Amino acid sequence: MFGFRSDGKKIKNIDPFMKIVPHIMFHRYDAMVMKTEKIDCSTLDAYILDKRKEGIKVDYMDIIIASFVRVYSLRPKLNRFVVNGRLYKRNKIQLSFSIKKRLVDSAEETALKLTFDGSESIFEVQEKIHDIVKQNKGIQKKNAVDKLAALFTRGPNFLIKYTVRFFMWLDKHGMLPKSILDASPFHTSVFLVNSRSIKMSPVFHHIYNFGTTGAFVSMGKETYEPVVTNPNKNEFSVKKIMELGIVVDERICDGLYNSLSMKELQRILSHPEVLDKKNDNVLKDDA
Repeated sequence: MFGFRSDGKKIKNIDPFMKIVPHIMFHRYDAMVMKTEKIDCSTLDAYILDKRKEGIKVDYMDIIIASFVRVYSLRPKLNRFVVNGRLYKRNKIQLSFSIKKRLVDSAEETALKLTFDGSESIFEVQEKIHDIVKQNKGIQKKNAVDKLAALFTRGPNFLIKYTVRFFMWLDKHGMLPKSILDASPFHTSVFLVNSRSIKMSPVFHHIYNFGTTGAFVSMGKETYEPVVTNPNKNEFSVKKIMELGIVVDERICDGLYNSLSMKELQRILSHPEVLDKKNDNVLKDDA
């Protein structure tokens, strides 16, 4: 309450323009900025093949999640959020994603959230992913998100509506219990959806107005595209490309910071072997 929250610390030293922006764009859906990021799969495929020769199995999702964890550890202003017109820096790097409990249309869906400190190697990230997926696969498995959803949806429709609004009011004023903040997949640094797994192109997914999600990332299926290799001679080659659909809350940080952060993401994905080592240079948000 009064600007104090268990999941973040209020930032006091803010550029005047950035300070007024949340009072112009009240909601997260007012502040959505969307872009695509094209990833050259050849470097990812080569890395995956090299790891396979070492007896280690990694996939695209492992690499993408590990890359975002690394970017957030090096570009800490990305890990901010806005609530009630105030800008906060998040205490931890968190990433949410959804899974089907079984690969059939009728199967229930659930959302999972992982917490990182930013120092993790890709192998530590992968272990966390596989552990949490294994714990939640199966129709009988009920995690904290499932229990929270069941709590919200008890009773008639009008009661659900007012229950959700009451929880949103609590969140707005910093009174939402820590247990709910910890369970909620919508209180996260990044929400990732793997559209590639269902053979879909990437989407520009809205950022949920409930919670504090700062970015929504959609992994799309691979396509083959001509890529210019020598503009002076009009030479090109056909490459396998995976697009990411990225939606961010522009109230968190300025366009230059976002642009340089995407360049850092591309740098990592161009040399995914850098993820093999732990990050000993986790930067802190000094605001």
